Amino acid sequence: MKTAKLCATVTADTTAELRTRRDQVGDADLVELRLDSVRDPSAAGALAGRRKPVIVTCRPKSEGGMFQGSEDERRRILTEAIALGAEYVDLEWNGSCADLIARTGGRRIVLSHHDFAGMPRDLHDKAHAMLASGAEVVKLAVTTHRLGDCLALRAIGHNTRVPMVLIGMGDAGTATRVLAGWFGSCWTYAGDNVAPGQIDVQRLHDEFRFRRIGARTAIYGVVGQPVSHSVSPAMHNAAFKAANLDAVYLPLAAADFADFTAFAEAINLAGASVTAPFKVQAFESADECDPVSRRIQSVNTLRRVGAKWLGCNTDVTGFLAPLKTAMKLDGQRATVLGAGGAARSVAVALASAGVHVTISARRPEQARSIAALTGAAIGEWPPPPGTWDLLVNTTPLGTKPNTDQSPLPADFPLDGRLVYDLVYNPARTRLLRDAEKAGCGTIGGLDMLVAQAQAQFEWWTEQRPADRVMRDAAVARLGVMEKQ
Repeated sequence: MKTAKLCATVTADTTAELRTRRDQVGDADLVELRLDSVRDPSAAGALAGRRKPVIVTCRPKSEGGMFQGSEDERRRILTEAIALGAEYVDLEWNGSCADLIARTGGRRIVLSHHDFAGMPRDLHDKAHAMLASGAEVVKLAVTTHRLGDCLALRAIGHNTRVPMVLIGMGDAGTATRVLAGWFGSCWTYAGDNVAPGQIDVQRLHDEFRFRRIGARTAIYGVVGQPVSHSVSPAMHNAAFKAANLDAVYLPLAAADFADFTAFAEAINLAGASVTAPFKVQAFESADECDPVSRRIQSVNTLRRVGAKWLGCNTDVTGFLAPLKTAMKLDGQRATVLGAGGAARSVAVALASAGVHVTISARRPEQARSIAALTGAAIGEWPPPPGTWDLLVNTTPLGTKPNTDQSPLPADFPLDGRLVYDLVYNPARTRLLRDAEKAGCGTIGGLDMLVAQAQAQFEWWTEQRPADRVMRDAAVARLGVMEKQ
């Protein structure tokens, strides 16, 4: 695997501010100066006194940039940057700056192409033409809608001697940024979401430990759709760091489960957390499963052993762990909202603790499927008043950014003892806030998330994660996400 460098992208309102932010960049090998972001773009001003190698970029709006001046003015800025000795200058592959490439013989030129719509059908032809241009570095940034799109980029990067930067923009392309060397990139870009899916420098270092990723690094991830909100990468990467294990954990936004399995095989994935909507498909595809998974026909954890995928379900123990400290369960009445993979695990967990379980879902056919597997009763939607002691929400309703939503009608009487919401982002959902006002006890989804993640980590590594390391990492990540 190639060793990829890190390029920190900086933007600002003025050239002076851009220069200040440039000098504030710490652990990066290069700095991309986005002169298209400033009101008074000056190549001389941006380059003066630099202490790190830089890439000067002045991208027009037509190419996804922010430059609002004329094309003549933009060319003047880029020409000045070349003349003043900028280590690299980014030129778009649209023919408008072909003379600048010829003038420099391609030296110090990053020839770039961005596609914000998707994967161009003629991607290989575009790459071939760009590689033949003589540019010192060729950059391809495309919008990925599936994990398989990332593999198409890797095929290009491993068939050329010209240094390339290959980026999958969007949620499905995160692996191309974190595992840049594996994809054949000479560097990756990090910054404050200047491009779709971009990761900030601090997170790339602190959470993903970018500098430590190498050929022997074990790769794990969370597969689902969506997964951009997940704090699982923060938790597991913190646990890997605390245990001094050479491993990294990524968000894997798959288009479908077949997309995930093909990608997992290609990158030799060591294990995965599985979230909605793939838990049932993970069970069906696993070569072997634990008894709990077989009972509920749902898997939330996969582990590769040789050529086989083993599956288990840690949702059951994870769900019960905080609940057992909140109330006596035997003989209680519980209503479970929803009928997805999480509802299966919850129903089995509650039944195993002696709870009378009722499934309440908008789709009766799915509720009947869970009832047949778990022995639960099928109830009305929404649940009638006075029919539950414990109410459990297994639906995603209320997840950020839709924090004003609740799985229940606004006038629903919360007249039971305890409300347990599996949504963890935000920590206090609309449902939990309503329950508190009604005098109910509450449990948030973070408690379950941490407990099941600890069980996953132990199953993968045969090590118990350090005390509180996962919870602290999750809380910190949620705090950052709250500010975004």
